[in-house]
Order: sequence, then C-alpha cells, then structure tokens
Amino acid sequence: MKASLETNFAGVVFKNPIVLASGTCGFGQELREWFNPGRLGGLCSKGLTLNARSGNGGIRVWETASGMMNSVGLENPGVRCFIERELILMKALGTAVIVNLAGHSIDDYLEAVELLNAASFDLLELNISCPNLKAGGAIFGADADRAGEVVRKVRAVCKHKLVVKLSPAANDIVGVARTCQDEGADALSLVNTFPAMAIDTEKRSAVFDNIYAGLSGPAIKPIALRMVHQVAKAVSIPVMGIGGITTAQDAIEFIMAGAHLVQVGSANFINPLISLEILEGLQTWLDSKGLASVGEIRGVV
Repeated sequence: MKASLETNFAGVVFKNPIVLASGTCGFGQELREWFNPGRLGGLCSKGLTLNARSGNGGIRVWETASGMMNSVGLENPGVRCFIERELILMKALGTAVIVNLAGHSIDDYLEAVELLNAASFDLLELNISCPNLKAGGAIFGADADRAGEVVRKVRAVCKHKLVVKLSPAANDIVGVARTCQDEGADALSLVNTFPAMAIDTEKRSAVFDNIYAGLSGPAIKPIALRMVHQVAKAVSIPVMGIGGITTAQDAIEFIMAGAHLVQVGSANFINPLISLEILEGLQTWLDSKGLASVGEIRGVV
C-alpha cells in the first residue's frame, strides 16, 4: 500500500507536499509542454505587485558555483491583469494556487490585497523581503517590528489564508517568525534568496546593475535547512521550506526539519521535470520504509 502524501497546510489540503516556487515557473503555463503541473501539490505565482513592473535592466541571471543569482526586479503584469488573465489559467491546472504578493510600501500591499480579496485562490504568500521605499529602503522582513507592522495591517484586510515569506537577511529570523505568527499569519514560508554579489573582473564592475542580487540553489540549502528547523520548532503554525531543494532526499530533510510543504525553485531551470522526479522519489522512499503517510517523518529531527 502506498504512503499517503496528502498534507493539510493551514486548512488547505494539498495532494502532496511538492510546490513550485515563486518566480521559477511563471504562472504555470510554461511547464505544460513538459508535464502536467496538476500532479504537484501546489504552484506559487510569479511575484506580483499592485501595478505592472518591467523589472531591472542589465544582466538578470548569473550562474554561480552550486547555485544561481538573480536580479529580475519583480517583472510582472500587476495584480489587476493577473486576476483578469492569469488566475483562471492557474486554477485550471488542477493544483493548489498560491499567489505571491510583493510591495514597496504598506499602502501598495493593502491596495493589492483589497483587489485580491475579490478573487478565489488557496493561499496568499506575502513577500516581506522587498525594500520599503518610503522608509529609506530597509526591507520589511529585516526585523520583527517592521515585519509585524506589515503583517498586522495586511491581516486586518486580507480575506485569504495568509502565508508570510521570510527573508534570510532578518537579524533574528526566529523573532520575526514569532512576530508574524502573533500578528495573524496562518503559516510561514522560508527562506527567500540570500543577498549576494558577483563581479566581472574584465569590466572591473559589478555584474548586476543593482550591485547586489539574490542567491539561490543548492549552495544555500544547509543554511536554509537550519533556518527552517529553528523556525518550525519556535512556532505553532505550519511552515513551508524553501532553499536549494533539488532531490527527493533534500525534500525529505526539510520535512524532517519540520516543514509541511517544500518549494522547488532554481532546480526548475536545470531540469523542468525536477519537481516531478522529487515527488516520485519521495513516494518511493516512504513506501520503501513501510510508512503510512508523509506526516510520520515531519519534524522528527
């Protein structure tokens, strides 16, 4: 008998714990030529902002040892266009739909949330790794006070289940996690990309126009795993693990560290079928151990 992969996450039932990470699969349509995304537990949309953004100029993606860096700049069609054109296509894929929302001011978040309140989807993932431009550029997720303010105000108007995506740049990620929980978050996802840098020695300049970019991929996995373990032990709401997951073994480690779900991101650029292979590998491993469900290994470490 096969082990059950069904996972309850903040009241939303996922058919399995494998989710496609924001910014790595668009709105899901790009993967249809490779496999049926409906086989996965969920799909997280490209990061949305209130209004459309063209993103950053210059180089946007840079390969690193055991990972990649990106400075895309939240290129997206804006919340209104997403609701009108993309959301219906995402829902038709037959998997749980997670909408990722970013913003550069609290007012931006709140106006976008009001628009999204009229739409039907499973979870809202609030990206608090954006710089608060009205407060001098410090990111919302840098400390508990800033994170708490945006979560409290969004929670007051948000009609959807609210997942807060944490930044590894936080000065105390456990403290931020606890504050987000206290202010009404239904769940947490972590971690976002790590601040990083690349230099073109021939040009004697930074590779990216914005100097710094976000590092993801296998290079960050051990650190992300540690952070997920720390946060999962410190809060009572469910956690979604993110960071360098490329194999079923990686996914199993994150679940053992306390994650209910895992997001697969950068690995999609290496192999578009990787999430399906991770799912199948997870099933095979659980069955080989004679386990009845994936829940039996959650948080065992």
